[in-house]
Amino acid sequence: MLLFYGCPDDEPLARAVTAARAGGLDHLLVDQTRLARYDLVCGPGLDARLAAEGRELPLAGITAVYARPLEPPLPRDDASARARAAAFHRWFTDWLDGADAFVVNRPRAMESNSSKPYQAQLIARTGFAVPDTLVSDDPEEVLEFRRQHGRVVYKSVSGIRSVVRELQPADEARLPLLRALPTQFQAYVPGRDVRVHVVGERVFAASVDSPAIDYRYAQRDGLSAELAPYRLPAGVARRAVALAAALGLPLAGIDLRVRPDGGWVCFEVNPMPAYSYYESHTGLPIAAALVELLAAARTGPAVRTEV
Repeated sequence: MLLFYGCPDDEPLARAVTAARAGGLDHLLVDQTRLARYDLVCGPGLDARLAAEGRELPLAGITAVYARPLEPPLPRDDASARARAAAFHRWFTDWLDGADAFVVNRPRAMESNSSKPYQAQLIARTGFAVPDTLVSDDPEEVLEFRRQHGRVVYKSVSGIRSVVRELQPADEARLPLLRALPTQFQAYVPGRDVRVHVVGERVFAASVDSPAIDYRYAQRDGLSAELAPYRLPAGVARRAVALAAALGLPLAGIDLRVRPDGGWVCFEVNPMPAYSYYESHTGLPIAAALVELLAAARTGPAVRTEV
């Protein structure tokens, strides 16, 4: 039995559920918008069952889970339903960490991205270069860092999504705000963005050509972003698989950039990637690969680069 956990209108989750349905796989979607209707039924000994969507499933019979645990939309008008939904969400995410089932991805493994500087150290241990980085609340340190590197970008320190921007002269007047909010600054890395999705030991790469500093928000700045399937060098593919494995992530979105000199730099690893954006723009079969991984409940022996 495959279990999916999240909101049905969340595109990455929806694509995986659709792929499971197309493959005729026995599966159940535990809908975060309906958590107040679900139960954990405890029987004698360690016999625990999940009651959801008209089915009662023994937890021991769940072989694999794909979880995208977004902040659950709690009922506003019913305090009892709100408390019930919040309690179920806490229980379920705790269960994901200790379940015997194959879980994509366990909450504790996703915590590496809660601190980008910490995750960068883990990335470097696997052999990827990372940008020169400064985390500071001192405006003078930041200005000196820019003098050393010329072009500098900044982003949040935490895993909360932020827009990456280049530090401009006009930003200098706001640097005193750092005293209340330490920020991460990095040397700008020229080159071409390549987003890599690791699914078990399969690798799906997409190139991104954009004049934007942060191509995710190119349209907001009136710019474009062109995505295409990309043939990743075998050595980089192996390193990407090793990095995802080292972080305990069967599914990972890895942000790389290939420099003009051919060197590769890794910015970060997304432990809950919105792969649907890349799949819809390139046709890379990431959802199908994810469901195949869940159905097998194990990773395969070979590294394959998909184009």
